[in-house]
Amino acid sequence: MRRTLIEETVLMASVAKWIVLATIAGAAVGVATAVFLHLLSMAVNATGRYPYAFLFLPAAFFLSSLLIRYLAPDAEGHGTEKVIEAVHKSNGNIPLAVVPVKLLATIITLAFGGSAGKEGPCAQIGAGICSWMSRIMKFNEDDRKKLVICGISAGFAAVFGTPIAGAIFGVEVLFVGSILYDVLLPSFIAGITSYQIASWMGIPYLRIPMVIMPDVNQLMMLKIIASVFAFGILSRLLILGLKIGHRCSSAIRIWKPGKALIGGFTMVLLALLFGRTWLGLGIESIDSALGGAIASWYTPLLKILFTSVTLSLGGSGGIVTPIFFIGATGGSALAALLRFDPVALSAVGFVSLLAGAANTPIAASIMAVELFGPSIGPYAAVACVVSFIVSGHRSVYPSQILAVKKSPSLATEIGRDMASVRTMYLKKWWTRLWRSGKGRKHQS
Repeated sequence: MRRTLIEETVLMASVAKWIVLATIAGAAVGVATAVFLHLLSMAVNATGRYPYAFLFLPAAFFLSSLLIRYLAPDAEGHGTEKVIEAVHKSNGNIPLAVVPVKLLATIITLAFGGSAGKEGPCAQIGAGICSWMSRIMKFNEDDRKKLVICGISAGFAAVFGTPIAGAIFGVEVLFVGSILYDVLLPSFIAGITSYQIASWMGIPYLRIPMVIMPDVNQLMMLKIIASVFAFGILSRLLILGLKIGHRCSSAIRIWKPGKALIGGFTMVLLALLFGRTWLGLGIESIDSALGGAIASWYTPLLKILFTSVTLSLGGSGGIVTPIFFIGATGGSALAALLRFDPVALSAVGFVSLLAGAANTPIAASIMAVELFGPSIGPYAAVACVVSFIVSGHRSVYPSQILAVKKSPSLATEIGRDMASVRTMYLKKWWTRLWRSGKGRKHQS
C-alpha cells in the first residue's frame, strides 16, 4: 500500500511539474512566434507593393547567408531539420543566438520572394527558447530534450493554428514510425498554450470552409488511394530535389555568402522564365487550389525547383509551407484527370504530402480534421498512411531516426538516420510479404 502511494505521489508530482513547465514554454514560444509572424507579414506587405522586388533576391540571399555564417551557423537550413539534429546529436543544446538570427534571415528571404516556409523558423525559435530555459533551470539531458520537443510542438501549433496536430508533430517527427509518449502531455499543453497566446496577439490563421465528403464507401476510398500514389511520387521528387540541390551547393566550393549570390541570381532567372507564382510562401496558390481552381500539372514541379534552389543556395526558411503548396496544387491538377472534386483532392493532397515527405502520418491526419472538418477524417487518415508507406525510407528531414521498416520485404537497418538508410529488396520478396502477413494473422 505504501509503495503504491509513493508511486502515485511521484507520478502526480511529475504531471504537475510538466504542466507548469509546458505552460511557461508554450506562452514564451507563442509570444516569440507571434512577433515573428507579425514582422514577417509587415515585411511581405511592404515589398509586395513593388512587383519587381524579387530582383533584389541576390542581395537578400547574400545578407541572409552572411548573418547565419557569422552570427549563428546552427540557423542554417530549414529550421526543423536542425532541431531534430540537435535533439539526436547534442541532447537538445541549441544556442540562443539562433532565435533572432533565424527570425531575421527568414524574414529577409521570404520578403523578397525566396521559396520557403515559415514553420521551420518557428520550430527552431521555439526549440531555441526552450533549450535556453532548460540551461537556466539546469535540467538534465532527458528533461532538456523534453522541453525542446515542447518548443517544436508549440512553434508548429502557433504558426498554423492547429494545436493538436502541432503537439503530435513534435513527438512524431523525431523518429520514423514511433511516437514519444512520455512527451505527449507536455506537448499538448505547450501547443494549445502557444496557439492561444498567438491568437490573442492577433495572428490570423488560414480559415478554410469545411470540406464536405460523402459517407465512407469503397469506390471513393479506392479513388483516394489511387491519387495518393501520385502524392507519394511528388514526395519522392521533393526529397530528391532537395538532395540534388544540396549536392550542387556542396560542389560549389566558394565562400557561402558568395554562393548565396549565385542562388539569388538563379531565383531571379527562374522567376523571369516561369513567372512569380512560385516565389515566396505561395499562400495565394494554396488558397486558389483549396477553393476549387484547377492547377496546371507543372505547378507542383516548379515549386520543388524554386524551393530546392532557395534552401540549398543561401535562403532561410521552412519546408512545410512548400509541401502544402505542392500537395494542394498537385491534388488540384490530379482532380481533372480522375474526375474528382478538386476541393476534396486538394485538401487530401495538402495533408498526405506532409505525411509522406515528413513521415508524420498521425499529425497530418489530425491536421486534416482541424483544418477541413470531420467528414474528411477517414479519407485523410487512409491517404496519409498510404503516402507515408509509398514515400519509402526517405525524408525531407535527413536527421530523423528510422524506428520501423515500412515493409517486411525490405532489408533496412533500423536505428539509423534517414540520410544513411540503405534499402535492399529481399529475394522472393512476394513470398516473404505473403508469409509475413499470414504470420501476423496467425499470431492474432
